[in-house]
Amino acid sequence: MTDFTEIWSYLAETPLLWLAATLGAYVIGDALHRRAGGTPLVNPVLVAVVILAAALALTGTPYATYFEGAQFVHFMLGPATVALAAPLHANLAKVRKSAVPMAAGLLAGSGTAILSALGIAWALGVDAATLAALAPKSATAPVAMGVSEALGGSPTLTAVMVIFTGITGAILAAPVLNALRLRDWRARGFATGVASHGIGTARAFQVDETAGVFAGVGMGLNAILTALLAPLVLALFV
Repeated sequence: MTDFTEIWSYLAETPLLWLAATLGAYVIGDALHRRAGGTPLVNPVLVAVVILAAALALTGTPYATYFEGAQFVHFMLGPATVALAAPLHANLAKVRKSAVPMAAGLLAGSGTAILSALGIAWALGVDAATLAALAPKSATAPVAMGVSEALGGSPTLTAVMVIFTGITGAILAAPVLNALRLRDWRARGFATGVASHGIGTARAFQVDETAGVFAGVGMGLNAILTALLAPLVLALFV
């Protein structure tokens, strides 16, 4: 046990340890997702979060120590988002034809996401700083964290809510859209991207390429609109 403690103390000080742990947790999550037949209930990101949370709790590792090693994954969120421009360019004609309905859906989806989160939290007596962290929770993580910080919220709390929103959207999007009998992949993808950003977009690409393209468009446009709307809507509650 003493030898193990000494080895762990050495490894815990190595930044690459938590980067490797993050990648390993996702590989396990993805393997379980495939073994479960691709069901959204076994979401790879959710599985990875549970594994990493358990590892941090069991080892007593502070989140700041973990993030020091895993921040490269956080850095790659930006380039990964920009890379969505490639499939978007390949399907530009389809996107142009759907510009008007997408604009209406974007305004409705983005506004509803902000208003519902702030309205429920405000009714429950949540403080102003937490409201600021909740406002951009449906935008992609890099944008949401920046908006949250500018509004006086906690970027860390925002990141948690962004991940929770994305996982929830990835799990519930298909059943809800099926219940609504929505068959158009453009509409399904766009709705998923607006509501659950990158995680939902990744799920949309797994189901259908057109859905993934429109999810990417929805995610990008919602990030811009959220940055504009969040301060205005927050002012109504604070």
